[in-house]
Amino acid sequence: MDLLADYRRATMFFETGDPTEAVRLLEPIVEAEPNNAAVRQLLARAYFQSAQLNRAEEHLRELVDRDPSDHYAHHVLGRTLERLNRYPDALRHLRIAAAMHSGNDDYRTALRRVETRVSGR
Repeated sequence: MDLLADYRRATMFFETGDPTEAVRLLEPIVEAEPNNAAVRQLLARAYFQSAQLNRAEEHLRELVDRDPSDHYAHHVLGRTLERLNRYPDALRHLRIAAAMHSGNDDYRTALRRVETRVSGR
């Protein structure tokens, strides 16, 4: 197995809108390289895009546990929890991401959306 070639192919599938094929290629790579954050992040994003939200959550929590300063992992974890209708849990991670990277419009938009859900406004 050529892990680098498979990772590149998985990236191509993900970027062209086929997250399911990306997942198929990425799962064995994460198994072979469990500490590779870039591969794990792409797998989590592919799970998110293919609505495999519990699997996405599992990998994103692993990323956040390993590197609490990873604002993007916090953001995607927050978005995943939002899609799972777990708004209070999502709010925590979206706040962290927005605080760490305050200039990001996507982060601020997601945070406002979930704050509105939690407050019931």
